Amino acid sequence: MPRGDDPQNARFHAKEDREKEYKKQLPGDDDEPLPPPVEPIHVDETPERNDPCPCGSGKKYKKCCGKPNA
Repeated sequence: MPRGDDPQNARFHAKEDREKEYKKQLPGDDDEPLPPPVEPIHVDETPERNDPCPCGSGKKYKKCCGKPNA
């Protein structure tokens, strides 16, 4: 079906054009496979009260850096 320069005709085919553009971005059968997802690294875990202190003093966290400032 010829589309021409009719604005009504262009609006009619807009969804079809968007779908074609989207499908162009998807990987095809001959493309290389996508890499596996990467697990995020969680570094911001705070130590529990009875864990060793991360400052390296050798004391428990509750006796060293976890001590409430009074």
